[in-house]
Amino acid sequence: MSKPTLLPARRPLGHLATLRRDPLMLFAQALGAADDAVRMRFATREAWALFEPALIKHVLVDHTELFDKGTRGYDTLRLLLGDGLVTSDGDFWLRQRRIAQPAFHKKSIARFGDVMAQAAESLADGWRFLKAPIDVAGAMTRLALRIAGLTLFGEDLTDETAEVSRAVDVALGQFRNRVSSPLPPGLRLPTAGARAFDDAVSTLDRVVFQMIADRRAATDPGTDLLGLFMAARDAETGEAMNDRQLRDELITMLLAGHETTANALAWTLLLLAQHPAWADRLADDLRARLDGRAPTVAEALDLPLLDQVFQESLRLYPPVWAVGRRVVEAHRLGPFDVDAGTYIFVSQYALHRHPRFWRHPERFDPTRFAPGSDELPEGDRRYAYLPFLRGRRQCIGDQFARLESLIILATLLQRFRFRLVGDRPIAPEASVTLRPRGGIHVHVQPRR
Repeated sequence: MSKPTLLPARRPLGHLATLRRDPLMLFAQALGAADDAVRMRFATREAWALFEPALIKHVLVDHTELFDKGTRGYDTLRLLLGDGLVTSDGDFWLRQRRIAQPAFHKKSIARFGDVMAQAAESLADGWRFLKAPIDVAGAMTRLALRIAGLTLFGEDLTDETAEVSRAVDVALGQFRNRVSSPLPPGLRLPTAGARAFDDAVSTLDRVVFQMIADRRAATDPGTDLLGLFMAARDAETGEAMNDRQLRDELITMLLAGHETTANALAWTLLLLAQHPAWADRLADDLRARLDGRAPTVAEALDLPLLDQVFQESLRLYPPVWAVGRRVVEAHRLGPFDVDAGTYIFVSQYALHRHPRFWRHPERFDPTRFAPGSDELPEGDRRYAYLPFLRGRRQCIGDQFARLESLIILATLLQRFRFRLVGDRPIAPEASVTLRPRGGIHVHVQPRR
């Protein structure tokens, strides 16, 4: 049987300790061992990391029926999200995806543009007289949470922002420890971390169940995502979603709808603070096109230089840094024989740094995504650039997140420069999403 290269491990539990301590380093080591696929061992479980586009396409597009989400990561994530779109599988996932899809059609997303622009301009107005440095990562989290509440659920969560953000921080902070624990995901010792996780989930439950109760008491269910889910009926039984099903989808959308976007924005602002010449060039281009105002939806989607910068930021710091699958049936995966039960990982963070696909992969260079560039991810190379995945499980909110990010960046970058406070290295922290450890502290300086 043909198998990929084996990454050496000297510990009894294989690579589990490295996964727990620094998963980004583990996948970087795997990429250094082979450029197509690498085998690792997590206790008694074999895992493969894939770096070859044809193999990745096999898993994500061509043979999805041979892979499921029965991994430790998804089992752990279900403790927070339940059976929402991110964690569910099979026919149930397909039904929920069909229900949610209309809320993310282009026409539906376009009507949210004004809300995004108003929220961005409101934040910019509040920054005009800032004197002290701010954590721009925290500011982007609060902004994205407000937009998610207004657009997806018709709720302004400003009053609950601190509470919800703190609950998300605690829950995600426990994620990696749970995934890399030798214990089964459902078996939890009564530690302080376990209690904090349970308290965080209870906080999110209280906020979301109150949304559901308020909407059920209203005469009009609304046309936002919550309204669509409440009005949906099972095609075979005619049953509506119960409160628990609604809760799972809402928490999934609340987390996915603000956490990933906030991180994408924060990393983009960091990169521009580190590369002021690019920030100045981009600001000049935006001001020439928009004259200081927030863009309309059509304008936001026609800002080529900003789009190149944003795509390069997603390459270096993809908010979803890895995805996993479990093989449900032994079969031939490219030149290899893969056994049932094997974990399959695609690490976007490592893949986006593959020297076979990207010249000077650690360098910030938005021209990679300029028209005519030979680094553009086209054809099979599309599977070397996966900020929102590919195939039927591609992120349902990818266009929503892109539009929101472009509107916010276009609004802020015309009006402000960002200067880092001190010279502390800002390292990525790999939890469910890729977060800047310790935040990103900057001076916000108005442009003249």
